Amino acid sequence: MERPDLHARVAAQREQRAAQSGLRTRREVLRRDGARCDVVDAQGATRTLLNFCSNDYLGLSQHFAVVGALQDAASREGAGGLGSHLVCGHHAVHGALERELAEWLEVPRVLLLGNGYLGNLAVLQSLLGDDDLCVQDRLNHASLIDAARLAGCRLRRYPHGDVEGALRQLRSMSECAAMVATDGVFSMDGDLAPLRELAIAARVQQALLYVDDAHGVGVLGPEGRGSVAAAGLDASGVPLRLVTLGKALGSYGAAVAGDADLVGHLAETARPHVYTTALPPAQAAASLAAVKLARREHWRRERLVELVQRFRGRAEGHGLQLMPSETPIQPVLCGSNAQALAMSASLERDGYWVAAIRPPTVPEGQARLRIAFTAAHEPAQAEALADALAVARDRAADTGSSRVA
Repeated sequence: MERPDLHARVAAQREQRAAQSGLRTRREVLRRDGARCDVVDAQGATRTLLNFCSNDYLGLSQHFAVVGALQDAASREGAGGLGSHLVCGHHAVHGALERELAEWLEVPRVLLLGNGYLGNLAVLQSLLGDDDLCVQDRLNHASLIDAARLAGCRLRRYPHGDVEGALRQLRSMSECAAMVATDGVFSMDGDLAPLRELAIAARVQQALLYVDDAHGVGVLGPEGRGSVAAAGLDASGVPLRLVTLGKALGSYGAAVAGDADLVGHLAETARPHVYTTALPPAQAAASLAAVKLARREHWRRERLVELVQRFRGRAEGHGLQLMPSETPIQPVLCGSNAQALAMSASLERDGYWVAAIRPPTVPEGQARLRIAFTAAHEPAQAEALADALAVARDRAADTGSSRVA
């Protein structure tokens, strides 16, 4: 019997993606200047686009204090971390960043990791085993799903935002250790998890609640402490949470924050922490500067609120199909993959960069344009984008009608 040919399998899968308008390509950015990017298009030409794809919510990635901290630390410490945190890679600036994060988030302890994906792997693999249960929202980030599968635990998923569904899953396996894991802000929908209700359900069922707050920290809650703080919860209700440094903080990396004993256990046992090189000290220095800015510059969050309000008001006036989100993530539903691609291409012709998001990132039939605002945008730009979206929708409809005809 012959083995299946992997090249043939890859070719067949690519052909299937092409038939479903599911092919993906990378865009090359030549230069960034605030919310504008010089981008290479499909024909190899360079275009300057107003970027509405970025997760740089607070507009800190190019802030002079953040970049200056990176440059100063790199001149002293070099470019790399040199070793794992448990060998020789844990520098003083890593410790300073962990302490600053702990103070900001009002938690006992914080542990730095390479990125959010690794952070989720670290938490679930260190705390859950073959006989344990992980209950997750159906729209959780892929890294949480992968983490549960790699941990070997039994993964059960509940309908999006359905606390009763989470309770049913917990009750169905009441004899084993359990964790409820959820995004705080759902990255493709922009809505919030019902964290207060989930915290009650977890407590009643003696389960641990873990929140991936990648898209909430810096944006929501008092001082930007995230969705957990916005829900009025602390480390007693949410013993562990993930915070990323590469979104609202404009840097790179992640951290797990919460209960001192649990975080200490991760520091000694989490494979994505123990067996990988530490973040470069210069990167940690940039993140430290960004955290300090995020804590004190409240106008950045106020700007995001204004952008969302101005955009939604104008978009609703045009009859665009929005989703119920009050965060900087503002999806516009398109339905088909082809419609989303056509609208994205139309926007690019008009000078806007808005990515088309298609399955499997989102459910079948729910392709969308994922708009992400940053504090670097102006309110007038948010309204102009809504106008351009209406034009893009009408252009795509006209193109579809002509094809039918």
